[in-house]
Amino acid sequence: MSEQTFEQMLEESFKTIHNGEVVEGTVIDVKPDEIILNIGYKSDGIITRNEYSNTPNLDLTTAVKVGDTMEARVMKVNDGDGQVLLTYKRLAADKGNKKLEEAFNNKEVLKATVAQILDGGLSVVVEESRVFIPASLVSDTYERDLSKYLGQEIEFVITEFNPRRRRIIGDRKQLLMAEREKLQEELFSRIKVGDVVDGVVKNVTDFGVFVDLGGADGLLHISEISWGRVENPKKVFKPGQELKVLIKDIQEKKIALSLKFADSNPWNDAESKYAVDKVVTGKIARMTDFGAFVELEPGIDALLHVSQISREHIDKPADILKVGQEVTAKIVDFKPEDKKISLSMKALIEPEKKEEEAEAEENDDVVSVDIDAEIEKAKEEEAKEEAEAEAEADAAESTEEPVAE
Repeated sequence: MSEQTFEQMLEESFKTIHNGEVVEGTVIDVKPDEIILNIGYKSDGIITRNEYSNTPNLDLTTAVKVGDTMEARVMKVNDGDGQVLLTYKRLAADKGNKKLEEAFNNKEVLKATVAQILDGGLSVVVEESRVFIPASLVSDTYERDLSKYLGQEIEFVITEFNPRRRRIIGDRKQLLMAEREKLQEELFSRIKVGDVVDGVVKNVTDFGVFVDLGGADGLLHISEISWGRVENPKKVFKPGQELKVLIKDIQEKKIALSLKFADSNPWNDAESKYAVDKVVTGKIARMTDFGAFVELEPGIDALLHVSQISREHIDKPADILKVGQEVTAKIVDFKPEDKKISLSMKALIEPEKKEEEAEAEENDDVVSVDIDAEIEKAKEEEAKEEAEAEAEADAAESTEEPVAE
């Protein structure tokens, strides 16, 4: 038997490795774009940045340090330069896939950081294995901009697992919906009509505000925002704003809210402030053919009938008055039980003759009956408008959440 050369003995002292084999090594050098491992072989192992992680432009010196031990899979025993080409991320992805498969079978809730925002949703990485969460399954409400999720740790479940087709789908929405249903049950078990509760503005529309009560949304209709007149809720509220709201009504899963608290009702002391014969000043809030409604203060409107504007004949108030105009008039009638106040500008004009005054008083008596009828007519019109707005609100609630893909 011939004696072995030193080189032969040295080579035999090293272990043999094969493509696809998992090896363990010690980090002997780290550069921003590659890691060098001593794997107990005649050549060192190299892990490039692309074979370490899917994170773009990752500085490897921030991920590992000299002396660390790690496992990797052999891709090429000789990369052409006499070194062993290794992959860390593919081995990690295999482990990640196994973890994802177990989570899929056991319906386990996973937690991971959002790595990328894609056109159609989010990409999260579980041990170098990618999971795609479609935009429709990210939240229980429609979200146009998903950028806020980048770098955020989220929980989800795996609803589809097919690694061969590189199709691993996650779902965050069902977790949020389950949690919301739980909170909803708790909320409805403790609230009742008349309660004052805390809420957060979720969405603002032309007809009202949707307020998150912590488990369910309530509708603050435009007519319940203030005792006064609100032209556009969007000028008053913004999403995220905190509110204390009164629960006005509960119908199954629908909650009607109000900011018209009883202790702030302007009609509480209206009888003393607006007694008959007092002269008041207010702004014209709206007009009809039969008269103008004058806002004496937010929540209290008085009717200035067309016959009480001037001693001269006027076809309709708009002929001489306009919305927003400030007018001074005398209170000629006050019915606290009906919350009705009637005004007269004509009563402040001194009649030239007593006969004219007597005739005016006669006309006032007749007009007061007509005024009641006209006010009721105006209220019916307002009620009809509110009903239409409520129907619009119901339609908005039913289309608030998109159908999941």
